[in-house]
Amino acid sequence: MFKALKSKNFKLFFYGQSVSVIGTWLQKTAVSWMVYSITGSVFLLGLTTFLSMIPSLFLAPLAGSIIGRYDRHRSIIILQSLAMFQAGALALLIYLKIYNINFILALSLFQGIINAFDMTCRQTMMIDIVDNKEDLPNAVALNSTLNNFARIAGPALAGIILHQYGEDICFIGNFLSYIPVIISLLMMKITPHIKATDKLKMLEDFIEGWDYVKKEKEMARMLLMLMCSSLFVISFNTLMPVFAKDIFSGNAETFSWFESAAGIGSIVSAIYLANLKTAKNMNKIMIAASLLMGFSIIILAYSNSLTIALICMGLSGVGMMAQTSSINIYIQTQSTVNMRSRSISYYLMAYQGMIPVGSLIIGYVSHTLGVRHTVAIQGIVCIISVIVYVYYKKVSSQEEFETCEVRYKN
Repeated sequence: MFKALKSKNFKLFFYGQSVSVIGTWLQKTAVSWMVYSITGSVFLLGLTTFLSMIPSLFLAPLAGSIIGRYDRHRSIIILQSLAMFQAGALALLIYLKIYNINFILALSLFQGIINAFDMTCRQTMMIDIVDNKEDLPNAVALNSTLNNFARIAGPALAGIILHQYGEDICFIGNFLSYIPVIISLLMMKITPHIKATDKLKMLEDFIEGWDYVKKEKEMARMLLMLMCSSLFVISFNTLMPVFAKDIFSGNAETFSWFESAAGIGSIVSAIYLANLKTAKNMNKIMIAASLLMGFSIIILAYSNSLTIALICMGLSGVGMMAQTSSINIYIQTQSTVNMRSRSISYYLMAYQGMIPVGSLIIGYVSHTLGVRHTVAIQGIVCIISVIVYVYYKKVSSQEEFETCEVRYKN
């Protein structure tokens, strides 16, 4: 399971990130709870998520082009330093008791702009920090395991801190968590990426990447599946503060249970993926995971038992993690070297870029139909998308078979 840690650079990256991602979840949980507690508005709760993620929709293609042309190691150090500055600004704001929603929204947008480049750089950099390229799927899965372990520890810790000490400690903790990751990045020894001599041609790069993804039909289908899931399904997480506070009459600690339950499911799924010997059958894993996510969300929507709701939240975490990571592993392993950064940028567009749009849609729909009905509809959409994916996959396979048969006869 830990074979990728034999690479010294990946080990440094892994251990540095292990502290930073917990800090990230501290801040994420604290921001969601604080915004809803201050405003009582589901719309503003969705808007905060929207602003922190929407830049990926527009900036991911630009990020893919830039990251592919410049030194990734140096770029990620700069990006992590900017993220630390953002965390420090938010920590100072809350420490001084300036609960200005406009400032919070502006800092969320700034964080989203940084993440649009940072996520692309981080994913693309995996190939540089793993010595044995056969360990790349394991590195991707281990990185996902780390992120989902943080999803357990971060919200659980945030729930305790929010209840005992207040939001400002969560934000200060996130600011300090960037110190280990920046130190670990500076300790890495990576052969500098050769800078391209041609100028950045964003439009040409975008078209070239688009043509490549269209040509790779299986990759295109998986990205469309991910886009549908991110737009209409995964955003159900945005409504968890409402479930915790209003439906189950809980507090910040109850909200942390929901986040941690999803994290437990996600880490179980990530461990399974990390133990896979090959990167084959990622599409089958994606189908099974998507079905599990859809059914668990439907049950969650109408559950009156907190225990059952948390179990369903855990199962949805299994499904969501396996779905997104299987697509990520497929793209990382199947993309050509010169197209990897652009393929990953499309992955981030379909994943990170669509979730904020979905959060706004869900915020509006839940205000009209109610939270429970909205989440149930999301689960149904998830199942329908799997049916459509399987149908078109079979149609495509049949067309390819008929084409090969015609060529053989000729």
